[in-house]
Amino acid sequence: MTILSSPWWDRDVYADRRPFLLARGRILTALREWFRQRGFLEVETPALQVSPGNETHLHAFATELAAPDGTRTPMYLHTSPEFACKKLLAAGETRVFTFARVFRNRERTALHHPEFTMLEWYRANEPYEALMEDCAAILAETAKAAGTGVLRHRGREADPFAPPERVDVTGAFAAFAGIDLMATLPGGWPDRDAFAAAAQTAGVQTAPDDDWSDIFSRVLVERIEPRLGRDRASLLDRYPSPEAALARPADDPRLARRFELYACGVELANGYDELTDAAEQRRRFEASMAEKQRRYGERYPIDPDFIAALPAMPQASGIALGFDRLVMLATGADRIEQAMWAPVAGGER
Repeated sequence: MTILSSPWWDRDVYADRRPFLLARGRILTALREWFRQRGFLEVETPALQVSPGNETHLHAFATELAAPDGTRTPMYLHTSPEFACKKLLAAGETRVFTFARVFRNRERTALHHPEFTMLEWYRANEPYEALMEDCAAILAETAKAAGTGVLRHRGREADPFAPPERVDVTGAFAAFAGIDLMATLPGGWPDRDAFAAAAQTAGVQTAPDDDWSDIFSRVLVERIEPRLGRDRASLLDRYPSPEAALARPADDPRLARRFELYACGVELANGYDELTDAAEQRRRFEASMAEKQRRYGERYPIDPDFIAALPAMPQASGIALGFDRLVMLATGADRIEQAMWAPVAGGER
């Protein structure tokens, strides 16, 4: 963590950042128009939620809602607008998008910020492959708005106009780490010890208390991500089911219809063929919250309205894209805070 002597609002510091911010505004305008031309409705969702999300490793900001009679109800700032957007699909909307301010605690690095902008969009009755086509178009629109022909981040470059490559997760683990990922999922159940042994053979260190998902993340970060999005964007597709709590299973139930968009080794977006089975979704959330309790000593409530809305929701695909990261790559900024108008006080500037 680096604390600079001058605050972000110092005139010299701000002057250095201002070109990135002006480009941010042009990109925002261009993408809004791109969605509207394709029949998407821009929506606004509340940041205050009963549940911030139910992923094991996401940490939320907690608060209270005080009623006029003094009654207090625990509430959270959302980590994603996903629950509200899916309720809108259940209500009958078919194509929605939102630029949402979202909040994640315990996250502040060159690529993470506790408050950031998430571009999220959904297509009812359309497969998640349509989102892959959206991603390719959005990269091109972003580059045009920023006035650049290349995405850059810390020495890596990618052509935003080139068709993204589609890479299977299992193929990436085999090619870049020498790991047979499916062998660590015998019968669909994670084999932690087999995965740990394979990771160590690949030169990735593991800890005794790492579970299967921890090892997956370590290999992904150390061996896979640096190889993605070179020269052109990458679509890392078909994640293992343990890593896709909100996605439909693929033809092989050990895998899920989930993909992530990468450019210059940076994860930009996370897309799903959305799960609409309410009972299965509740089961997955409960398992995630049990693991969160074991690891961090806390759990978040499950939103009963979200579970109730799922049976009314049509089959859909949805994706969340880190807008600030996208601006970073289009402008060549080194840190996410350079692409934000007013960073949260404290921490890295």
